Amino acid sequence: MTDVQGLLDGQFTLGIEEEFQIVHGETRELHSYVSQILDETPEGSILRERVRPEMHQSVVETGTGICRDLKQAREEITELRGSLSQLARKGGMRIVAAGTHPFSDWKTQEITNRERYHTVVEDLQDIARGNLVFGLHVHVGIKDKEVGMALANEVRYFLPHILALSTSSPFWIGRLTGLKSTRSEIFKRFPRTGIPAKFESYKSFESFVDLLISTGCIDNAKKIWWDVRCHPFFDTVEVRICDMTTRVDDTLAIAALVQALMGKLYLLYRRNQGWREYNHMLIEENKWRAVRYGMEGQLIDFGKRAAVPTRILVEELLDFVSEAADIFHTQDELDRIRAICREGTSADRQTRVFKETGSLKAVVDDLAEQTTLGT
Repeated sequence: MTDVQGLLDGQFTLGIEEEFQIVHGETRELHSYVSQILDETPEGSILRERVRPEMHQSVVETGTGICRDLKQAREEITELRGSLSQLARKGGMRIVAAGTHPFSDWKTQEITNRERYHTVVEDLQDIARGNLVFGLHVHVGIKDKEVGMALANEVRYFLPHILALSTSSPFWIGRLTGLKSTRSEIFKRFPRTGIPAKFESYKSFESFVDLLISTGCIDNAKKIWWDVRCHPFFDTVEVRICDMTTRVDDTLAIAALVQALMGKLYLLYRRNQGWREYNHMLIEENKWRAVRYGMEGQLIDFGKRAAVPTRILVEELLDFVSEAADIFHTQDELDRIRAICREGTSADRQTRVFKETGSLKAVVDDLAEQTTLGT
Protein backbone atom coordinates (compact mmCIF):
# COMPACT_ATOMS: atom_id res chain seq x y z
CA MET A 1 0.00 0.00 0.00
CA THR A 2 1.41 3.38 -0.99
CA ASP A 3 1.44 6.40 1.28
CA VAL A 4 -1.33 8.00 -0.78
CA GLN A 5 -3.47 4.87 -0.61
CA GLY A 6 -2.99 4.93 3.14
CA LEU A 7 -4.40 8.45 3.26
CA LEU A 8 -7.44 7.59 1.18
CA ASP A 9 -8.19 4.17 2.66
CA GLY A 10 -11.24 5.25 4.63
CA GLN A 11 -9.18 7.44 6.93
CA PHE A 12 -8.94 11.21 7.39
CA THR A 13 -12.70 11.55 7.43
CA LEU A 14 -14.00 14.67 9.13
CA GLY A 15 -16.43 15.44 11.91
CA ILE A 16 -17.06 19.06 12.87
CA GLU A 17 -18.74 20.33 16.05
CA GLU A 18 -19.82 23.97 16.31
CA GLU A 19 -21.07 25.73 19.46
CA PHE A 20 -23.46 28.63 18.84
CA GLN A 21 -24.81 31.46 20.93
CA ILE A 22 -28.59 31.97 21.06
CA VAL A 23 -29.26 35.69 21.25
CA HIS A 24 -32.51 37.63 21.59
CA GLY A 25 -33.36 39.50 18.42
CA GLU A 26 -34.17 42.75 20.23
CA THR A 27 -31.92 42.87 23.29
CA ARG A 28 -29.04 41.04 21.55
CA GLU A 29 -28.35 39.34 24.88
CA LEU A 30 -27.83 35.62 25.32
CA HIS A 31 -31.20 33.97 25.87
CA SER A 32 -32.16 30.58 27.30
CA TYR A 33 -33.83 28.95 24.33
CA VAL A 34 -32.15 25.67 23.43
CA SER A 35 -35.02 23.56 24.83
CA GLN A 36 -37.49 25.36 22.58
CA ILE A 37 -35.25 24.76 19.55
CA LEU A 38 -35.08 21.07 20.34
CA ASP A 39 -38.86 20.93 20.81
CA GLU A 40 -39.45 22.73 17.52
CA THR A 41 -37.08 20.56 15.49
CA PRO A 42 -39.21 18.51 13.09
CA GLU A 43 -39.06 14.72 13.00
CA GLY A 44 -36.79 13.44 10.25
CA SER A 45 -34.79 16.66 10.10
CA ILE A 46 -31.01 16.37 9.89
CA LEU A 47 -31.01 18.89 12.72
CA ARG A 48 -32.85 16.61 15.14
CA GLU A 49 -30.06 14.03 14.98
CA ARG A 50 -27.20 16.51 15.09
CA VAL A 51 -28.14 19.28 17.50
CA ARG A 52 -27.39 19.03 21.20
CA PRO A 53 -27.86 21.22 24.25
CA GLU A 54 -24.85 22.35 26.22
CA MET A 55 -24.36 23.29 29.86
CA HIS A 56 -25.99 26.71 29.47
CA GLN A 57 -29.48 27.06 28.01
CA SER A 58 -28.25 29.86 25.72
CA VAL A 59 -25.80 27.52 23.96
CA VAL A 60 -26.57 25.04 21.19
CA GLU A 61 -24.09 22.64 19.62
CA THR A 62 -24.31 21.02 16.20
CA GLY A 63 -22.21 18.15 14.96
CA THR A 64 -21.87 16.74 11.46
CA GLY A 65 -21.93 13.06 10.72
CA ILE A 66 -18.77 11.31 9.56
CA CYS A 67 -17.90 13.26 6.42
CA ARG A 68 -15.84 11.53 3.76
CA ASP A 69 -14.45 14.85 2.47
CA LEU A 70 -14.71 18.63 2.70
CA LYS A 71 -17.45 18.76 0.10
CA GLN A 72 -19.75 16.68 2.29
CA ALA A 73 -18.70 18.68 5.35
CA ARG A 74 -19.61 21.93 3.57
CA GLU A 75 -23.06 20.57 2.68
CA GLU A 76 -23.76 19.50 6.26
CA ILE A 77 -22.38 22.61 7.96
CA THR A 78 -24.34 24.86 5.61
CA GLU A 79 -27.58 22.94 6.15
CA LEU A 80 -27.11 22.78 9.92
CA ARG A 81 -26.46 26.51 10.25
CA GLY A 82 -29.34 27.39 7.94
CA SER A 83 -31.84 25.11 9.69
CA LEU A 84 -30.74 26.22 13.15
CA SER A 85 -31.05 29.87 12.17
CA GLN A 86 -34.59 29.33 10.85
CA LEU A 87 -35.73 27.63 14.06
CA ALA A 88 -34.17 30.35 16.21
CA ARG A 89 -35.85 33.11 14.18
CA LYS A 90 -39.27 31.52 14.74
CA GLY A 91 -38.93 32.48 18.39
CA GLY A 92 -37.43 35.89 17.72
CA MET A 93 -33.88 34.65 18.31
CA ARG A 94 -30.72 34.62 16.22
CA ILE A 95 -27.69 32.40 16.30
CA VAL A 96 -24.23 33.85 16.62
CA ALA A 97 -20.88 32.17 16.06
CA ALA A 98 -18.06 33.61 18.16
CA GLY A 99 -15.90 32.48 21.07
CA THR A 100 -17.62 34.78 23.61
CA HIS A 101 -20.68 37.02 23.65
CA PRO A 102 -19.66 40.70 23.64
CA PHE A 103 -21.58 41.72 26.77
CA SER A 104 -23.84 39.05 28.34
CA ASP A 105 -23.00 38.04 31.91
CA TRP A 106 -22.63 34.37 32.77
CA LYS A 107 -24.24 34.95 36.17
CA THR A 108 -27.64 35.52 34.55
CA GLN A 109 -27.58 32.32 32.45
CA GLU A 110 -29.61 29.20 33.19
CA ILE A 111 -28.00 25.75 33.41
CA THR A 112 -29.51 22.99 31.27
CA ASN A 113 -31.52 20.59 33.43
CA ARG A 114 -29.61 17.39 32.70
CA GLU A 115 -27.79 15.18 35.19
CA ARG A 116 -24.51 15.40 33.28
CA TYR A 117 -24.38 19.19 33.57
CA HIS A 118 -25.52 19.29 37.18
CA THR A 119 -22.72 16.85 37.99
CA VAL A 120 -20.15 19.09 36.32
CA VAL A 121 -21.46 22.16 38.14
CA GLU A 122 -21.42 20.33 41.45
CA ASP A 123 -17.81 19.33 40.80
CA LEU A 124 -16.46 22.61 39.43
CA GLN A 125 -18.87 25.18 40.92
CA ASP A 126 -18.44 28.73 39.52
CA ILE A 127 -15.69 27.57 37.20
CA ALA A 128 -18.38 25.61 35.36
CA ARG A 129 -21.08 28.28 35.67
CA GLY A 130 -18.71 30.91 34.32
CA ASN A 131 -17.63 28.82 31.35
CA LEU A 132 -19.87 30.69 28.93
CA VAL A 133 -17.60 30.19 25.93
CA PHE A 134 -17.98 28.68 22.49
CA GLY A 135 -15.57 26.51 20.51
CA LEU A 136 -15.02 24.65 17.26
CA HIS A 137 -13.88 21.02 17.40
CA VAL A 138 -12.50 19.14 14.38
CA HIS A 139 -12.29 15.34 14.36
CA VAL A 140 -10.01 13.59 11.87
CA GLY A 141 -10.52 9.87 11.40
CA ILE A 142 -7.50 7.68 12.24
CA LYS A 143 -8.14 3.95 12.45
CA ASP A 144 -5.08 2.88 14.47
CA LYS A 145 -5.02 4.30 18.02
CA GLU A 146 -1.23 4.10 18.27
CA VAL A 147 -0.87 6.02 15.01
CA GLY A 148 -3.45 8.50 16.25
CA MET A 149 -1.48 9.09 19.44
CA ALA A 150 1.73 9.61 17.49
CA LEU A 151 0.03 12.21 15.29
CA ALA A 152 -1.66 13.88 18.28
CA ASN A 153 1.78 14.28 19.85
CA GLU A 154 3.18 15.92 16.73
CA VAL A 155 0.25 18.17 15.88
CA ARG A 156 0.63 19.92 19.26
CA TYR A 157 3.38 22.11 17.81
CA PHE A 158 0.95 23.65 15.31
CA LEU A 159 -1.99 24.25 17.66
CA PRO A 160 -1.09 27.91 18.38
CA HIS A 161 -1.02 28.61 14.64
CA ILE A 162 -4.52 27.15 14.30
CA LEU A 163 -5.81 29.07 17.32
CA ALA A 164 -4.47 32.35 15.94
CA LEU A 165 -6.48 31.81 12.74
CA SER A 166 -9.70 31.10 14.66
CA THR A 167 -9.62 33.90 17.25
CA SER A 168 -13.09 35.36 17.74
CA SER A 169 -13.44 36.39 21.38
CA PRO A 170 -12.08 39.89 22.05
CA PHE A 171 -14.90 40.81 24.48
CA TRP A 172 -15.96 39.58 27.92
CA ILE A 173 -18.95 40.95 29.85
CA GLY A 174 -18.93 44.27 28.03
CA ARG A 175 -15.18 44.83 28.03
CA LEU A 176 -12.72 44.83 25.15
CA THR A 177 -10.20 42.62 26.92
CA GLY A 178 -7.12 43.27 24.81
CA LEU A 179 -7.00 39.55 23.98
CA LYS A 180 -7.92 38.02 20.65
CA SER A 181 -9.03 34.77 22.33
CA THR A 182 -10.55 35.58 25.71
CA ARG A 183 -12.31 32.23 25.45
CA SER A 184 -8.99 30.41 25.85
CA GLU A 185 -8.26 32.15 29.14
CA ILE A 186 -11.76 31.48 30.47
CA PHE A 187 -11.67 27.82 29.48
CA LYS A 188 -8.22 27.17 30.97
CA ARG A 189 -9.79 27.46 34.44
CA PHE A 190 -11.22 24.00 33.84
CA PRO A 191 -8.99 21.11 34.95
CA ARG A 192 -7.37 18.90 32.32
CA THR A 193 -7.19 21.61 29.64
CA GLY A 194 -4.42 23.20 27.58
CA ILE A 195 -1.59 21.67 25.57
CA PRO A 196 -1.16 18.07 26.74
CA ALA A 197 2.16 16.48 27.51
CA LYS A 198 3.51 13.82 25.16
CA PHE A 199 2.30 10.24 25.59
CA GLU A 200 4.71 7.54 24.52
CA SER A 201 1.84 5.33 23.38
CA TYR A 202 -1.91 5.02 23.41
CA LYS A 203 -1.47 2.39 26.11
CA SER A 204 0.20 4.97 28.33
CA PHE A 205 -2.72 7.35 27.72
CA GLU A 206 -5.14 4.58 28.72
CA SER A 207 -3.16 3.98 31.91
CA PHE A 208 -3.38 7.70 32.70
CA VAL A 209 -7.14 7.69 32.17
CA ASP A 210 -7.59 4.52 34.22
CA LEU A 211 -5.74 6.10 37.14
CA LEU A 212 -7.97 9.20 37.07
CA ILE A 213 -11.10 7.05 36.95
CA SER A 214 -9.99 4.67 39.69
CA THR A 215 -9.16 7.57 42.01
CA GLY A 216 -12.48 9.31 41.42
CA CYS A 217 -11.09 12.31 39.54
CA ILE A 218 -13.30 11.64 36.49
CA ASP A 219 -15.93 9.10 35.55
CA ASN A 220 -14.83 8.79 31.91
CA ALA A 221 -12.23 10.15 29.53
CA LYS A 222 -14.60 12.69 27.98
CA LYS A 223 -13.85 14.90 31.00
CA ILE A 224 -10.35 15.39 29.64
CA TRP A 225 -10.61 18.64 27.69
CA TRP A 226 -7.12 19.09 26.23
CA ASP A 227 -6.52 21.17 23.10
CA VAL A 228 -5.97 17.90 21.21
CA ARG A 229 -6.85 14.38 22.25
CA CYS A 230 -7.22 10.91 20.88
CA HIS A 231 -10.94 10.58 21.30
CA PRO A 232 -11.71 7.94 23.93
CA PHE A 233 -14.74 6.53 22.11
CA PHE A 234 -14.23 7.35 18.41
CA ASP A 235 -11.37 6.46 16.08
CA THR A 236 -10.45 10.11 15.68
CA VAL A 237 -7.93 12.70 16.75
CA GLU A 238 -9.88 15.72 17.95
CA VAL A 239 -8.44 19.25 17.71
CA ARG A 240 -10.27 21.37 20.31
CA ILE A 241 -8.17 24.53 20.57
CA CYS A 242 -10.21 26.79 18.28
CA ASP A 243 -12.51 29.65 19.11
CA MET A 244 -15.87 29.26 17.39
CA THR A 245 -15.35 30.56 13.86
CA THR A 246 -17.92 33.10 12.69
CA ARG A 247 -18.19 32.35 8.98
CA VAL A 248 -18.93 28.99 7.36
CA ASP A 249 -15.94 29.45 5.07
CA ASP A 250 -13.66 29.93 8.07
CA THR A 251 -14.90 26.75 9.75
CA LEU A 252 -14.27 24.77 6.59
CA ALA A 253 -10.90 26.38 5.97
CA ILE A 254 -9.68 25.46 9.44
CA ALA A 255 -11.11 21.94 9.12
CA ALA A 256 -9.27 21.60 5.80
CA LEU A 257 -6.06 22.84 7.41
CA VAL A 258 -6.37 20.40 10.32
CA GLN A 259 -7.10 17.50 7.94
CA ALA A 260 -4.19 18.38 5.63
CA LEU A 261 -1.85 18.82 8.59
CA MET A 262 -2.77 15.43 10.01
CA GLY A 263 -2.39 13.95 6.54
CA LYS A 264 1.07 15.43 6.09
CA LEU A 265 2.21 14.23 9.51
CA TYR A 266 0.88 10.78 8.62
CA LEU A 267 2.91 10.76 5.39
CA LEU A 268 6.04 11.63 7.37
CA TYR A 269 5.19 8.88 9.87
CA ARG A 270 4.85 6.33 7.09
CA ARG A 271 8.24 7.42 5.72
CA ASN A 272 9.91 6.96 9.11
CA GLN A 273 10.24 10.70 9.47
CA GLY A 274 8.56 12.96 11.95
CA TRP A 275 8.17 16.44 13.35
CA ARG A 276 10.74 17.43 15.92
CA GLU A 277 9.46 17.22 19.48
CA TYR A 278 9.31 20.28 21.71
CA ASN A 279 8.34 20.53 25.36
CA HIS A 280 4.66 21.33 25.76
CA MET A 281 5.56 24.29 27.98
CA LEU A 282 7.26 25.90 24.98
CA ILE A 283 4.18 25.29 22.88
CA GLU A 284 2.12 26.93 25.64
CA GLU A 285 4.26 30.05 25.21
CA ASN A 286 3.21 30.20 21.58
CA LYS A 287 -0.39 29.55 22.57
CA TRP A 288 -0.28 32.61 24.83
CA ARG A 289 0.99 34.71 21.92
CA ALA A 290 -1.91 33.48 19.78
CA VAL A 291 -4.37 34.25 22.61
CA ARG A 292 -3.03 37.76 23.04
CA TYR A 293 -2.29 38.87 19.50
CA GLY A 294 -4.00 36.46 17.09
CA MET A 295 -2.72 37.00 13.56
CA GLU A 296 -1.28 40.41 14.45
CA GLY A 297 1.59 39.06 16.53
CA GLN A 298 4.58 36.77 16.34
CA LEU A 299 5.12 33.14 17.26
CA ILE A 300 8.40 31.54 18.19
CA ASP A 301 10.01 29.40 15.52
CA PHE A 302 11.72 27.02 17.91
CA GLY A 303 13.99 25.60 15.21
CA LYS A 304 15.31 29.09 14.40
CA ARG A 305 15.03 30.17 18.05
CA ALA A 306 13.49 33.43 16.84
CA ALA A 307 10.17 35.26 16.86
CA VAL A 308 8.55 35.32 13.42
CA PRO A 309 5.35 37.11 12.31
CA THR A 310 2.45 34.69 12.62
CA ARG A 311 1.33 35.39 9.07
CA ILE A 312 4.68 34.21 7.72
CA LEU A 313 4.56 31.02 9.79
CA VAL A 314 1.02 30.30 8.57
CA GLU A 315 2.19 30.69 4.98
CA GLU A 316 4.99 28.24 5.73
CA LEU A 317 2.44 25.88 7.27
CA LEU A 318 0.33 26.03 4.11
CA ASP A 319 3.38 25.11 2.05
CA PHE A 320 4.12 22.26 4.48
CA VAL A 321 0.65 20.71 4.11
CA SER A 322 0.24 21.28 0.37
CA GLU A 323 1.12 17.67 -0.53
CA ALA A 324 -1.73 16.34 1.59
CA ALA A 325 -4.09 19.15 0.52
CA ASP A 326 -3.54 18.11 -3.10
CA ILE A 327 -4.50 14.54 -2.20
CA PHE A 328 -7.63 15.73 -0.37
CA HIS A 329 -8.46 18.30 -3.09
CA THR A 330 -8.78 21.09 -0.52
CA GLN A 331 -6.51 23.80 -1.89
CA ASP A 332 -9.55 26.03 -2.52
CA GLU A 333 -10.50 25.85 1.16
CA LEU A 334 -6.92 26.63 2.15
CA ASP A 335 -7.05 29.77 0.02
CA ARG A 336 -9.47 31.06 2.66
CA ILE A 337 -6.64 30.69 5.20
CA ARG A 338 -4.63 33.09 3.08
CA ALA A 339 -7.57 35.49 3.07
CA ILE A 340 -7.68 35.37 6.90
CA CYS A 341 -3.97 36.23 6.89
CA ARG A 342 -4.73 39.29 4.76
CA GLU A 343 -8.03 40.42 6.28
CA GLY A 344 -7.68 39.37 9.91
CA THR A 345 -9.87 37.13 12.02
CA SER A 346 -13.35 37.50 13.47
CA ALA A 347 -11.75 39.03 16.58
CA ASP A 348 -10.21 41.75 14.41
CA ARG A 349 -13.51 42.41 12.65
CA GLN A 350 -15.45 42.61 15.93
CA THR A 351 -12.94 45.08 17.35
CA ARG A 352 -13.12 47.17 14.20
CA VAL A 353 -16.94 47.27 14.23
CA PHE A 354 -16.94 48.33 17.88
CA LYS A 355 -14.41 51.10 17.32
CA GLU A 356 -16.38 52.37 14.32
CA THR A 357 -19.81 52.28 16.01
CA GLY A 358 -19.14 52.39 19.74
CA SER A 359 -21.93 49.82 20.06
CA LEU A 360 -21.65 46.25 21.33
CA LYS A 361 -25.12 45.58 19.93
CA ALA A 362 -23.76 46.52 16.50
CA VAL A 363 -21.05 43.91 17.04
CA VAL A 364 -23.70 41.28 17.78
CA ASP A 365 -25.71 42.30 14.70
CA ASP A 366 -22.64 41.99 12.48
CA LEU A 367 -21.78 38.62 13.99
CA ALA A 368 -25.30 37.34 13.40
CA GLU A 369 -25.15 38.42 9.77
CA GLN A 370 -21.72 36.86 9.24
CA THR A 371 -22.80 33.62 10.95
CA THR A 372 -25.46 32.85 8.34
CA LEU A 373 -23.54 34.21 5.36
CA GLY A 374 -23.62 31.60 2.62
CA THR A 375 -26.29 29.43 4.23
